[in-house]
Amino acid sequence: MGVYANTVSITQYAVTGEVPETDPFQWFSEKLTSRGFESIENSTEESAEGWTLVDKPDDAAFDSPSDFWRDNFVVFSLRKDQRKIPAAVLKSHTAREEGVFLALNANLRRAPKHKREEIKEQVQMRLMTRCLPVPSSVDIVWDRKNGVLTLFSLGTKVLERFEDLFRKTFEGFSPVIIHPFARARMLLEGQLLDSLEKANQAGSDAVLTLIRDNQWLGWEFMLWLLQRGVNGEGEFSVQCPGHLTIGEKFSAWIDDRIQFQGGGEEGGIQKVTVSGSQDSYLEAISALKGGKRITSATICMEKDENPWKLTLKGDTFGFASFKCPQVRVEKDSTVDQMSEREAVFYERMFLMEQGIQLFDSLFTAFLNERLTDAWTGRLQAIQAWLDGE
Repeated sequence: MGVYANTVSITQYAVTGEVPETDPFQWFSEKLTSRGFESIENSTEESAEGWTLVDKPDDAAFDSPSDFWRDNFVVFSLRKDQRKIPAAVLKSHTAREEGVFLALNANLRRAPKHKREEIKEQVQMRLMTRCLPVPSSVDIVWDRKNGVLTLFSLGTKVLERFEDLFRKTFEGFSPVIIHPFARARMLLEGQLLDSLEKANQAGSDAVLTLIRDNQWLGWEFMLWLLQRGVNGEGEFSVQCPGHLTIGEKFSAWIDDRIQFQGGGEEGGIQKVTVSGSQDSYLEAISALKGGKRITSATICMEKDENPWKLTLKGDTFGFASFKCPQVRVEKDSTVDQMSEREAVFYERMFLMEQGIQLFDSLFTAFLNERLTDAWTGRLQAIQAWLDGE
């Protein structure tokens, strides 16, 4: 799933570091080209990784603005090619070569260890030249205006590879994942921000520590939204700046799929998933009363009959299966394919940013309750719901 898809999975980063004000295009061009992808098709290399153009995955020349420079967005891909010889194939070919060696050395019943290793290495090198590398890529959009970078993946290994190559490419810059506590910091100011810092349960500002020790933000946010939906409080207003006007109304609710996690009766971690349309939420109530917490949930948002849907990962606030309204771009026979793809890109980003603006407004509404005296009343309402009152 890439930037052009209507349904994507995304992880967002705040990028620390100052982009040069003088000729930023040339700076980005040189940086991305310096770590551009280099093909290994005609070599015996096992893998290769680097940056490529989104619309031309075989091209790592970032020398034309039309290829990756779109207003305030820098658009590129992380490509990795990997050769992998099936274990059974390697074993079979190695055995054949060992047989040839033993036929030439009749006094030996078994090839010496160092010879077996040598044969295996030679066979592997030969097979590598006959095995085509399998490509994979993930798209990236860096918004220079707000310093937010969107990676179109949630895979842990992909994130690690991206962060490592990014730091090597842009020395002095660091991508910091926008986890729940970081997003809350971005959205709040004044007294509410002070209250958030007091509620911080992490002992340091290390990213992994902030994520691990402040999981309560994700747990309580999804519980809050679930109870509000059940209680008929599914209408909200836009509170964060963006394409939509502050104060506009929208609706939001949790439905379809909820994942819970907590201690089991015999110890250990137990996971429970509730799927399908929920009427009375009896399974969810049972899980919550049993001490389990919501760790992932499908959130639906709707404004002016335009729907957005995503599965929220409570610990990192990664968006899985983030579905935006369908992109509708009028096709014109006089417009070339690249111009059409550019139009689709802008429309996709516009709709995606609207969805994120709605989500941020939803999260801000939660924080406005959670960090004030209003939370006491909300906890009472949640308990009453769980008790069936």
